[in-house]
Amino acid sequence: MYEEAVSAAVPGAVLWRATAGGGSMVLPDGCMDLLWVEGRLLVAGPDTGPHPAGEVPGGAFAGIRLAPGTAPALIGVPAHALRDLRVELADLWPARAVRRASALVEGHGGEAYGDEGYGAVCAGLEALARARAADAGAPDRLTAEVVARLRAGEAVAAIARAVGLGERQLHRRSLDAFGYGPRTLGRILRLRRALALARAGLPYAEVACVAGYADQAHLAREVRALAGTTLRAYAAGADGAKSETPQPSGSRTTA
Repeated sequence: MYEEAVSAAVPGAVLWRATAGGGSMVLPDGCMDLLWVEGRLLVAGPDTGPHPAGEVPGGAFAGIRLAPGTAPALIGVPAHALRDLRVELADLWPARAVRRASALVEGHGGEAYGDEGYGAVCAGLEALARARAADAGAPDRLTAEVVARLRAGEAVAAIARAVGLGERQLHRRSLDAFGYGPRTLGRILRLRRALALARAGLPYAEVACVAGYADQAHLAREVRALAGTTLRAYAAGADGAKSETPQPSGSRTTA
């Protein structure tokens, strides 16, 4: 089972819950997640490829999926340090800070996983993310602009010029914000668009054209490289379209 809803309190974030199940894969999406797993807080870093469901032990999961580039300021760790990892928050924060964060989530109902419990846990994760965002200050406008331009299909060299950085500087900033360079993030964002179009039923040749691939063969290679599957298998949706994390737990789509 997987459910998600757009956060009304954290811009660009998505709240989700999931129960353990086998077979699905978590696909990259450029996001990071803050997870609540049966009394533990974890962070799911940005993925570069598919991850099997069940990497984090547990039967029930809830999380907040943070928009690309927004999590490092909230968590206090550069994204590249968490690339392709699921890490206990206790390994990143002082014990006192983790206790406060856990108490905040638990205070909203962190032990319940029914319909009401799901809403309560998500409210706690929202509150935690909002508090961290307030401490971090204003979001980095550069990060949002880079994401918007990549989604629009702009070339990295053009983006660097537009934001007033050299390509090497942009790459370094992107590693901290997204976990990988802008070219990799652009590939992942383009893949996400292609997968959504395929799941909506567009013919694959049209998916390739609309999403900005050179041709259908190019699309097929990228799906295999980044998602570890075929477009036909993904579009069939045997596992359902979920989002990221262990079960998959929230932030990235599963196939």
